[in-house]
Amino acid sequence: MSVLIRNATAILTGLRGDGARHAGPDIRIEGSKIAAMGALTPLPGEQQIDARDCVVYPAWVNTHHHLFQSLLKGDPQGINATLTPWLTATPWRLRPGMDEAMFRLAARIGLVELALSGCGTVADHNYAYWPDMPYDGSAILFEEAQALGLRFALCRGGGTLSRMKTEDLPPSLRPETLDGYLADIERLATRFHDAAPDAMRRVVVAPTTPPHSMQPQQMRECAAVARKLGLRLHSHLSETVAYHDSVHAQHGIKPIHFAESIDWLGPDVWFAHLVKLDADEIALLGSTRTGIAHCPQSNGRLGSGIAPVRALEDAGATVSIGVDGAASNEAADMLSETHAAWLMARARAGEAAVALHRGGQGENNAAAAATVEDVVRWGTAGGAKVLGLDAVGTLAPGQAADIAIYSLKDDPRYFGLHDPAIGPVASGGAAHLKSLLVAGREVVRDSSLAGVDLQALGRQAREAVARLAAVA
Repeated sequence: MSVLIRNATAILTGLRGDGARHAGPDIRIEGSKIAAMGALTPLPGEQQIDARDCVVYPAWVNTHHHLFQSLLKGDPQGINATLTPWLTATPWRLRPGMDEAMFRLAARIGLVELALSGCGTVADHNYAYWPDMPYDGSAILFEEAQALGLRFALCRGGGTLSRMKTEDLPPSLRPETLDGYLADIERLATRFHDAAPDAMRRVVVAPTTPPHSMQPQQMRECAAVARKLGLRLHSHLSETVAYHDSVHAQHGIKPIHFAESIDWLGPDVWFAHLVKLDADEIALLGSTRTGIAHCPQSNGRLGSGIAPVRALEDAGATVSIGVDGAASNEAADMLSETHAAWLMARARAGEAAVALHRGGQGENNAAAAATVEDVVRWGTAGGAKVLGLDAVGTLAPGQAADIAIYSLKDDPRYFGLHDPAIGPVASGGAAHLKSLLVAGREVVRDSSLAGVDLQALGRQAREAVARLAAVA
């Protein structure tokens, strides 16, 4: 079946440099792929999507989430905490009260929120695993993503160690054995993993965090198993200064050098956060082509800081964008996340500026530290690259037809824009999603998902939050 997107006002492609914008104004889709771009003549019987007054982007690729946290937003006990006390106050306190139905509901809420922002691919770092758990959370996540038509990468978290006394833990917070963890990795890889460059399903080896989730030799073994199976590697690292303190206390080195010592650097690895980095760590991440899932809203919400994404990309690292879990980011969607990424990269550069009379370089064009085109590339092509989905994330003939079409014409937020192309990122808010296509299939139409009753979903969420609060 052929589909023609017609008369787009602007098209950003996710590519670099001169290729970042395409004159269009049309895009033809055949099956699951983009067949042509340019000034195209409709074919007989061809389905058409009118993109007049619309901006077209590649569908976003979210590279770090915790979907189960979609029922943990705005918890009063954690709202003003930094990372370490927040872990105890919110996810560790509330997670034991979640049952299978709540887990499924939370996953659905998070995926719907992402889809309505124009996100077509979701990588979820799920660490809700424990010995003899009564349901298959991994299967639930794949099922919910498939029901909405989204690409999904399961980053299988968990670990063999706990940061709390194990004898005091409820079953759902108890650590696994390494054999059990690796056996489940092999099960998931066999059942779900697709190595194709446009795969709808991927599995990633993702112990929750290297310094705290497993012993160093176990982390090396996980890396070896992942590479043997052709799987990628993901985890948290250097989110706060506490990572530097804990890794130095345990191993006498910096976190990125520790990652190197356990075989956890390379183009098949990406870490969430990477906020607190020294210059030599940035150079090492760049030279090994390791990736980052930049999570600016969560890093701001928890008071962690601003990741040096401009320096990382300049060094050779791959930059992608993740929304992180909704328990530390009450707006876990890709439009608000990319808006924050744009602002925070510029704010970081401005914060580092030194006055001329003090020997600095003045403003030094800090506001160009990240352009909207950069942010779109990070949130699309960069995400696809860290996931190994080479046919996803850019708009070009032959690439997967993962396309977000935003209508700006009826929202005063976008009135007066000289360059409509930047609107969805630069103006913030929630641009009206006229259409989201994933693999050529329309997933969202006019900011609605087929078969999803948002009022019912909201009611179920309120009931679940009340039950969680009562249990906690």
